[in-house]
Amino acid sequence: MATAVGGLRGRCFPRAWLCRCEPVPSLSPTGSRGGDAPGTPVLAPCCRGAGCGRHYRAALCTELKQPLAIEELAPRPVRPRQVRVDVHFCGVNFADILVCLGQYQERPHLPFTPGMEFSGTVLETGKDVSTVKEGDGVIGVSDFNSMAEEYIADQKALWKIPEKVILREAACLPVSYGTAIMALEHRACTQPGETVLVTAAAGATGLAVIDVATNVLQAKVIAAAGSEEKCKLAMQRGAQSSVNYSQGSLKEAVKKLLGNGGVDVVIDTVGGHVFLEALRSLAWEGRIVVVGFSGGTIASVPANLLLLKNISAMGVYWGRYRDQNFPVFSRSLSSALQYCQQGRIQPHIGAVFKLEEVDRFFAGQPTELWCAREKFGHRWKIRPWEVGGRDWGDAATSQGLWKPRTAGSH
Repeated sequence: MATAVGGLRGRCFPRAWLCRCEPVPSLSPTGSRGGDAPGTPVLAPCCRGAGCGRHYRAALCTELKQPLAIEELAPRPVRPRQVRVDVHFCGVNFADILVCLGQYQERPHLPFTPGMEFSGTVLETGKDVSTVKEGDGVIGVSDFNSMAEEYIADQKALWKIPEKVILREAACLPVSYGTAIMALEHRACTQPGETVLVTAAAGATGLAVIDVATNVLQAKVIAAAGSEEKCKLAMQRGAQSSVNYSQGSLKEAVKKLLGNGGVDVVIDTVGGHVFLEALRSLAWEGRIVVVGFSGGTIASVPANLLLLKNISAMGVYWGRYRDQNFPVFSRSLSSALQYCQQGRIQPHIGAVFKLEEVDRFFAGQPTELWCAREKFGHRWKIRPWEVGGRDWGDAATSQGLWKPRTAGSH
């Protein structure tokens, strides 16, 4: 199984993955052969088959603010409309970290398994399932619980992966790209040639926004982030220009780039003063979409600015669409798969973990990943139990949340 580290509903970590099988030394993190640097994480094929009846492993949060435990669980039978999936990759998002701290808006009962997005192959289907069959590659979304070798999903929570899309990339799509597509297309109605300003641009959501805005919608993107390293990554991923908002006013930097016109669309995952600066950077009839508050501060909207420029301020809580407007929710995922199949988007994967190594990321001890982080332009600072402070939304160099293990702990 595999899992990814990335930004989310305001998710703001770069992507990484957990692979449950033994690594294949000849594969690079991108799946290509040869040229691997020592210590570079790699992917490995899954080895579980349908109907094996074996117990499966899962990452369990048994106590908040403590390392996850990897435990074996007994499989349960599938119901008529359910599907058993052999999970190959599972995304690790900012929300996964928050929920394990007890600081997310949804608080599952202990013990629980994190993991909100995954890709894998169908092992078994209930008697009333008509959308997928055994052996199909699928992506899925869950109310957590998917950071495991096996997951049982309702058939409505699965989307079949097209032939040209590989499982590793497919697992990057649901949360980050679903959010990006929902924000840019459904809410902001972004048009070709418009200028999009995205904050926390080096995070998983920010990079997805850059990808979709630039390569699908043919918009111009200004990437805003908190360091030159992050700005460089955003530019490499397709942004036309960048702004380092740790070095001065975001509004003034945008003005230098565009003059008095301003940007047409803002996608903000940071909140606080960054949100207010971005709001003041909008053009006449501009649209600002609130995706999250990873900076730790929720700003108050000055309504006079909305009036004077006829600005629209709106929100995107992508996961709620599953309950409130499922067709729109489903369309965002179908679009992401279609864009990936067409080669119009290319998800960014930061690093790869095996399932049993998940705490090396969460606990702030990912020693094997430093080489990969340098290779991908990431240099993460991991500080135990700090929420807020500097801009959490800066993704690729965000501070981590997981408490380092004490000596002798497992």
